Amino acid sequence: MLSPVVTVGIFQKQPNPKVFSLGEVIFEEGQPGDIMYGIVEGEVDILVNGKVVETIETGEVFGVGILVGVKNRTYTAIAKTDSKLAFLDEKGFLFAVQETPMFAIKVMKSYSERLSRLLHTL
Repeated sequence: MLSPVVTVGIFQKQPNPKVFSLGEVIFEEGQPGDIMYGIVEGEVDILVNGKVVETIETGEVFGVGILVGVKNRTYTAIAKTDSKLAFLDEKGFLFAVQETPMFAIKVMKSYSERLSRLLHTL
């Protein structure tokens, strides 16, 4: 399994990370999007219908569905702490997968686990 350190390494190579302050909305449920995020530093709350269903931290990825055919965001993401997030668009994601194939496994596992948890909250 790909460690969070390797995942963070992939995202640390991305230019122009975004900094979000405690409580700042990263994206909202229903919004369109075209990038996924990786947490370089900090924690992010995942909310469905205004309820926190998960807190993720450094080394985790989120917002992946947008790159695999989901039209709009399926949850809201809010910075639980001051956080530094790097991001990948589809081109960057495909490059990361090509350079580090295990990254694809990490992303798919994270996406499927999160989807399963989100479905159980409905």
